[in-house]
Amino acid sequence: MPTQPSDAKLIGLFLDMLAAEQGAGPNTLDAYRRDLTDFSEFLDRVGHKFADAETQVLRDYLADLDTRGFKSTSVARRLSAMRHLYRFLLNERIRTDDPAAILSGPKRGRGLPKVLSIADVDRMLRRAKELSEAEDASPSKRLRALRLYCLLEVLYATGLRVSELVALPRSAAKRDARMIVVRGKGNKERLVPLNEASRQAMAAYLAATEAAKADTKNSVAASKWLFPSFGESGHLTRQHFARDLKELAVASGLQARLVSPHVLRHAFASHLLHNGADLRIVQTLLGHTDISTTQMYTHVVEERLKSLVRDLHPLAEK
Repeated sequence: MPTQPSDAKLIGLFLDMLAAEQGAGPNTLDAYRRDLTDFSEFLDRVGHKFADAETQVLRDYLADLDTRGFKSTSVARRLSAMRHLYRFLLNERIRTDDPAAILSGPKRGRGLPKVLSIADVDRMLRRAKELSEAEDASPSKRLRALRLYCLLEVLYATGLRVSELVALPRSAAKRDARMIVVRGKGNKERLVPLNEASRQAMAAYLAATEAAKADTKNSVAASKWLFPSFGESGHLTRQHFARDLKELAVASGLQARLVSPHVLRHAFASHLLHNGADLRIVQTLLGHTDISTTQMYTHVVEERLKSLVRDLHPLAEK
């Protein structure tokens, strides 16, 4: 009987398939690697491997996750990773069955996304602009403030994923550009419009990076990225932007725990729908492949419809 590949080898082959055939990005691949490595370590402890684990062993792993205090959303994500892995092993004829096929995930209600009010977003935008215009700030501090203000304006104007935002190329900020090309999940491109405020913030930030050329130690203006990291090669990280955003939230009088790049993406979608945008258009702007993902925002539409009936119906109570 031929020796089966190790779990580590199978994880590597599975990730290669995701990258090559489904265009999975680095963040997606890292998440699958972490989840499947944890699963493999559990199997090793109980004397099994991917190639021989039966359905009951998989159930034992899900129960172990629950014992370790994992939330239902995290357990569901691990189960999804297992299902994808075993479909891959079945297709590659490493297994002749799929032990994950009949597993059921934890029951969970889909929580509504956290959303900032329009007033809250306005407060953050105003504070970010004030910091970017501070006359007593050093050149480097002002450049950082301009970068944060530009990031915030572009994020709220477009609803980009944070990974898409920080990885925008410098060429995306063409003068007078009213649309930017975004490369999203699965390496798919989409056009996203910019509003006047985001274009002005981008122009001010680019002008500051051009001025930084006078400083030979500053490589920001020479970078191919629109939002390069200072003092290092590559673009700004998601984590760095998230930290800056939370500091700005506090400076704006908001609670840091309520603010993140993803919350602002939710705000973009919810505020559009509240003002009458079509769900399909919002789906396109967000880069959702499936309309069901966008439908998490339908609570906004429902509230708007209730308000319209209450305020406009001829038989409504006055």
